[in-house]
Amino acid sequence: MQQPDQITACLIIIGNEILSGRTQDANLAIIGKKCDALGIRLTETRIIPDVEADIVTTVNNCRAQFTYVFTTGGIGPTHDDITAAAVARAFNVEVVRNEEAVDALDRYYEPGFLTEARLKMADIPEGARLIDNPVSGAPGFQLENVFVLPGVPSIMEAMFDGLADRLVGGDPILTENVLTNLLESVIAKDLEALQEKYPDVNMGSYPYFRKGKLGVNLVLRGTDGDRMNDAADELATVIAGLNGKVLNRLSPA
Repeated sequence: MQQPDQITACLIIIGNEILSGRTQDANLAIIGKKCDALGIRLTETRIIPDVEADIVTTVNNCRAQFTYVFTTGGIGPTHDDITAAAVARAFNVEVVRNEEAVDALDRYYEPGFLTEARLKMADIPEGARLIDNPVSGAPGFQLENVFVLPGVPSIMEAMFDGLADRLVGGDPILTENVLTNLLESVIAKDLEALQEKYPDVNMGSYPYFRKGKLGVNLVLRGTDGDRMNDAADELATVIAGLNGKVLNRLSPA
């Protein structure tokens, strides 16, 4: 059995429109926050084109490396929506017209509006478990540890919420932010020493430039709120000792 800190996930974002920059992805932020709440460490994201061979290779690589794999994009009714067929190929199964998916679409569309193009969204890899879509009817699906979701953020989020009970995680991953006016080069040595003292609290340093002023946002992540608060308290003391200021501190809920 995997330990809680070994429960990992990868997000595969599929779509030429994302790679071209015409569409800005919002799903990473949504899934990252939801994984944190479930105690699942989203440790990698890959963005790939609507190319079947790329999808097959990426899905097979990721499902062997991570506890969970989420894909977004490419399960609509148009010719370039090839994710379902590619995932089926990755698992070496056929794509079939899923009657449960047909029923879901039939309930969503008014009589006469369930066209053959829309019925394409009921073509699901054989043996897959459907993921309910409470927003627009067309389901996603799960094959083993791979969860295939749409690219539209509002629909994806509603579907993710519905599958959360299928995911086994650990303690929720908390985040605490300490904003300081010090530069990275000034605090780097002391931050490294503090990280060694608190190996169970991940510490990241992110410089910023705002209104003509430089500083650093120090982000602490972990599962033990008390340990994180202790580390943040010591960090504040370090900042003061370096003649810096804590400009803001956001503690975990």
